[in-house]
Amino acid sequence: MTAIVEPKLIAGNSNPTLAKAIARRMSMHQGRPVGLVDARVERFNDQEIFVEVYENVRGEDMFIIQSTSNPANDNLMELLIMADALKRSSASRITAVIPYFGYARQDRRTKARTPISAKLVANLIDRAGIERVLTMDLHATQIQGFFDIPVDNLYASPIFAMDIKQNFANLEKVMVVSPDVGGVGRARELAKRLDLDLAIVDKRRSSPGEIAEMNVIGDVSGRICLIVDDICDTAGTLCKAAETLMEKGASEVHAYITHGVLSGPAVMRIKDSVMKSLVITDSIEATPEVKAAENIRIVPTAPIFAQAILNIANGTSVSSLFEAETLGTIYQGLYEE
Repeated sequence: MTAIVEPKLIAGNSNPTLAKAIARRMSMHQGRPVGLVDARVERFNDQEIFVEVYENVRGEDMFIIQSTSNPANDNLMELLIMADALKRSSASRITAVIPYFGYARQDRRTKARTPISAKLVANLIDRAGIERVLTMDLHATQIQGFFDIPVDNLYASPIFAMDIKQNFANLEKVMVVSPDVGGVGRARELAKRLDLDLAIVDKRRSSPGEIAEMNVIGDVSGRICLIVDDICDTAGTLCKAAETLMEKGASEVHAYITHGVLSGPAVMRIKDSVMKSLVITDSIEATPEVKAAENIRIVPTAPIFAQAILNIANGTSVSSLFEAETLGTIYQGLYEE
């Protein structure tokens, strides 16, 4: 009789809060304590990264939880070195759980003599001995094709849909808004899930980092507008889009963004903006400034990641997690109908 191999979790330093939350969720699902593998991920004085795993992982199904967020290069190297340590320790399979996949915005050559960094990162992950990647809301879905290993891309829109149902009593007044033409597919998927109308903000840049003008495609007069996107970095475009929507007659503006990068002046801009709320996931460890901002709210991803890890370990469907009925069970107690 073949022994059942239980998944084991190990975490880097990028998002320990989420890693611990995933372990707690898996404990609830399995009815037994699930902890993180005891290890140290440290830096020498010259900032070289050193990893030591204290537990036996021979023959184990290992899952490394590590977002490649700021500092992106350090966190990426931690991931690669942890994978090498596990591979050399005879782990049976190594899966990288990357809630936020850094370098995803560099998915194509935008001009001459520029790199495709997302492809380079995919190659590094593959060569490090990682056999599968689990991530959420890739900036460009074609990045899955950069890998020669399976990539499971989870979506935040089903989680956002539950949150919207919980927080907006009259959905007839709610309208989903894409902040640019490139994000229409993502916004349309959420609008379809909730049977909501869709509008688009058409932005035209005069130069990189600057926006010349914004036009709204769709009638937003008297509507509660929900801007939907995958990444919010400096929040300049987001806040400008919110102002444009209010100028066009929107009654309220909220935003649902998967990955709250929120670098530089982002938090201050959001605090001072016309947006009533910004909802992000915990795919990136929240800074004290983000936690203290009254109009920024964080929704958990640990339930869906924990279930996805169990499904991968057991060889069952991951795409089933996108169904409202399945996800509702996973998030039971957090979002009630």
